[in-house]
Amino acid sequence: MSVLIETSLGDLVIDLHVKRCPQTTLNFLKLCKIKYYNFCCFHNVQKDFMVQTGDPTATGKGGESLFGILYGPQRRYFPAEIHPKLKHKNKGTVSMAVASDGKEGGDVSGSQFFITTGENLDYLDGKHTVFGEVAEGFDVLEEINNVYCDDTGRPYKDIRIKHTIVLEDPFEDPEGLQVPDQSPLPTQEMLETIRIAEDESIEPELPPDEMEKLLRRKEAAAQALTLEMIGDIPFAEVKPPENVLFVCQLNPVTQDEDLELIFSRFGQIDNCEIIRDKKTGDSLCYAFIEFENREDCETAYFKMNNVLIDDRRIKVDFSQSVSKIHNDWLKTKMTKRGSIGYGGSENLERRTQYRGGNDAPPRSKYEMVFEERERPHSDTRKTSQDRDSHQDDYGYRERDRDDRRERDRNSRYRNDRHDRDKDYMESKQDRDFRDKDSGRTRRPDERSDRRPLPRRDSRSASPRRISDERVSLDRRNRDRARDNGRHPSRSSSRDYKRDRRRVV
Repeated sequence: MSVLIETSLGDLVIDLHVKRCPQTTLNFLKLCKIKYYNFCCFHNVQKDFMVQTGDPTATGKGGESLFGILYGPQRRYFPAEIHPKLKHKNKGTVSMAVASDGKEGGDVSGSQFFITTGENLDYLDGKHTVFGEVAEGFDVLEEINNVYCDDTGRPYKDIRIKHTIVLEDPFEDPEGLQVPDQSPLPTQEMLETIRIAEDESIEPELPPDEMEKLLRRKEAAAQALTLEMIGDIPFAEVKPPENVLFVCQLNPVTQDEDLELIFSRFGQIDNCEIIRDKKTGDSLCYAFIEFENREDCETAYFKMNNVLIDDRRIKVDFSQSVSKIHNDWLKTKMTKRGSIGYGGSENLERRTQYRGGNDAPPRSKYEMVFEERERPHSDTRKTSQDRDSHQDDYGYRERDRDDRRERDRNSRYRNDRHDRDKDYMESKQDRDFRDKDSGRTRRPDERSDRRPLPRRDSRSASPRRISDERVSLDRRNRDRARDNGRHPSRSSSRDYKRDRRRVV
């Protein structure tokens, strides 16, 4: 049980699973028999996934089943037959498109079907009715798979079903089925779905020679655009100059002056240069001659081709090189402000000027980021001698300030040390006098220079006394840290503990 489908790209032969899906195969066979699919287009092509057809309106929302044609719109769809053993495993699997009727488990089918163009599409299993597979015509299926489509998946050029032939039909025709003697003509609704007909060509129909020229022209334009993007030529539409001749097959002994003298009889020559090796300076036997106007260049081309110069017949042609134009463009492109302009164009320079006027004072490099006050033009310019003298004065002041700080720091340190030693000696003398008056004798292991500890009335000092001591110590620590150039918090705790032991 199979069906032959003739498309605009070739024929497809589909074998049907009649026993496992009897109602679906009956619907498909009878629709093919009454030529319902004739002139239907493949309205949904998703590469390497599936190709869908069977909708006369080419919208994906039309079509009706055989039962809707026989019994009216209320029977437009029929329940889907989903067989658990039929899978979307192989390429070329034919399935019926399934829609939901809004009820739980109420999937229905009509006339639309699709053919898979990929393998192992197991996520379609249990959702769509598999009722056949492609037996012949996989090359046609691959060609449909590779067509150009729009964003909705419809091909730009129509691919339509021309004819359907039922090769074997095991079912009897239902009552009321009318089989036409010949293929019917497409309806007006079908004709309105035409985009680019199958007999129309997207590519222009030209002779082979002209087609080859067209392809070469397109390829040259693409290459020129690439050269423009990488910066090898100024712009893609650049053309070689028409007043420059290319001369080749020269004798190595021919000099620039000789060649210019020979060609100068045709008109004024702006430049005549024989190309030479960079290292050795030997002639490479070809040259470029630039005339002042194009007419003189054309006259020299017709007169000097195959002329004998220094026992060599030279070849003359119009130059196709844009190297000189490119070099000139690079030079003008790097031109600074205030000259002829950027890239040889005065308009480009004018567009980069955010503030008009050529006598505007120079600004800093952040003038477009921060607003600055206008300063006199004379103040903004300083000579290098002034800047050097200013830097020397600043350095001298820095060194002088450092020397003064060092002298003050050393003087304070000596004074503090002298005061501490004086206090210590006075306290030692007082302790010795007290010991002498009381008749107390020292132990042998007792140090004579032991500093007296402060007497305390209780286990801890009063909070007021500690706070006053801490304030005075913090003030001294800040002064000392400022003189030493370090942060006071780094040494405050250590200095506080050390000075607490010195308080009597």
